[in-house]
Amino acid sequence: MLKIYNTLTREKEEFVPIEEGKVKMYVCGPTVYNYIHIGNARSTVAFDTVRRYLEYRGYDVAYISNFTDVDDKIIRTAKELDLTAQEVADKFIEAYHADTHALGVEEATHHPRVMENMPEIIDFIAVLVKKGYAYEVEGDVYYRTRKFKDYGKLSDISIDELEVGASNRLTAQENNKKEDPLDFALWKSAKAEEISWESPWGAGRPGWHIECSVMATKYLGDTIDIHAGGQDLTFPHHENEIAQSEAKTGHPFAHYWMHNGFVTMDNEKMSKSIGNVVLVHDIIKQVDPQIVRFFMATTQYRRPISYNETTIEEARANLSKIKTAYDNAMYRLKDAVETEADDQEQLNQFTSFKENFIKEMDDDFNSANGITIVYEMAKAMNIYSERSVVSKVVLEAMMNQFQELVQIFGIAFAATELLDETIEQLIEDRNAARAAKNFQRSDEIRDQLKEEGIILDDTPQGTRWRRG
Repeated sequence: MLKIYNTLTREKEEFVPIEEGKVKMYVCGPTVYNYIHIGNARSTVAFDTVRRYLEYRGYDVAYISNFTDVDDKIIRTAKELDLTAQEVADKFIEAYHADTHALGVEEATHHPRVMENMPEIIDFIAVLVKKGYAYEVEGDVYYRTRKFKDYGKLSDISIDELEVGASNRLTAQENNKKEDPLDFALWKSAKAEEISWESPWGAGRPGWHIECSVMATKYLGDTIDIHAGGQDLTFPHHENEIAQSEAKTGHPFAHYWMHNGFVTMDNEKMSKSIGNVVLVHDIIKQVDPQIVRFFMATTQYRRPISYNETTIEEARANLSKIKTAYDNAMYRLKDAVETEADDQEQLNQFTSFKENFIKEMDDDFNSANGITIVYEMAKAMNIYSERSVVSKVVLEAMMNQFQELVQIFGIAFAATELLDETIEQLIEDRNAARAAKNFQRSDEIRDQLKEEGIILDDTPQGTRWRRG
């Protein structure tokens, strides 16, 4: 039974989708004014892993993740680069796809953009104005926060707590415009030389919070199964989404709210204000992207993760063990016996591994415990691969099940590229065969490596190799 920790209720709940066998999932995407940083990637990888597991469990997942392509930061970047806001957004959306593809993230069912949904945003705001949940002042439109009686239910913050000091955070102009310091912007009147759209309230552009309400309900319906994002979005972004959406539709906005933990750098939360932000675009030039993915995917999504040289090296070593186990089994397929007399004990063991894996992952997607089961599988597969005689039936069953589970973490086995450690081991085996004058075996290994694109050079100093 799959259970999810629901931020809304602050407890683990059995997952019951709106429609049997299907999941409607919305994940808040990045504001595309720069390359994504590792904090953005944490959220993207965490919920890609959740999606993969849901699909593994047989659900048909409609996965929507937006791009915020209208924003103050985008406008500032456009001025700095002498580009239009759309050109800046296009540039960094393309970069996002390149970086997340490198991290093994599956494409969303749809990536809606704010600019593509402006008529729907304006219509949504107009309904809130008509219902009395929003009001216009000098071309700006604000949401009446106090009118929504359940405001604060997601973040567990009361209106009274919010009221204290709220007016001190606003400019004098904002205080003069708003009926209440707690009210937030749905539509912002146009400033000179800034991108804008015509609306019933004059030229302007939407506030940040409204876009996700519009795009989630447009693509998934008034009520969705899962709404997810970073922990920092709980308040005010997700709280405001609930207020807007439920005021408009009269229905619950999302049944399950999921929030991933922060990324820390040297035990400090990553933050632009202290300058410890690391861009994925830069990281993957130095570290294998699959190692970065593995590092993030194998920590339970709600827990914080510490990004540093030590944790990356641990991820590198653990990923290497997993890939080596698979390569060892792949290598033994070459001489596995063709027999229908499979080893039932081994197959039963792997069935048990799978059952334990599902038990751990069903507990709020506990990938840390799930990957521990994978390590046990790798060890068992290595032990079996070292037998003098192995069954092709057993090996293939092991490898298929192993692949099924590790792909949930975004691990892909490249059949055309052997790991360096595997190549070195094969060369050692070949040298031993030559020393024993077993030239047939020596030639077989050379031919095998050649098929994999590995070229051997026998020199007086030993055998060297290179990728062809």
